[in-house]
Amino acid sequence: QVQLVESGGGLVQAGGSLRLSCAASGSIFRINSMGWYRQAPGVQRELVAQIGSAGIPNYADSVKGRFTVSRDNDKNTVSLQMNSLKPEDTAVYYCNADVTSFGVMYSRQTYWGQGTQVTVSS
Repeated sequence: QVQLVESGGGLVQAGGSLRLSCAASGSIFRINSMGWYRQAPGVQRELVAQIGSAGIPNYADSVKGRFTVSRDNDKNTVSLQMNSLKPEDTAVYYCNADVTSFGVMYSRQTYWGQGTQVTVSS
């Protein structure tokens, strides 16, 4: 089993910054990709940013130039630096990881964190 624990988030004024962090632990053989999704009330969960094992990031168009995703392969962590925040960035942010784990057999599965609230006031 693999667990994802998120930290960060909170309330910030428009134009401000926040940093989210997520740490993966458990029976990890390899983390294939890590990233962040978000879900606002009444809206489908959407990809915010993702980074593969080679360190190449992928961003939603809405956050390009404002958000930066990074990962530490040694610590199995991923972070999201969010700058120039806008009220429309308000959502619950979820850490996501595509993990190959080991046990009786190797298996590949997607895991989710519990979510952390980000609220941007205007």
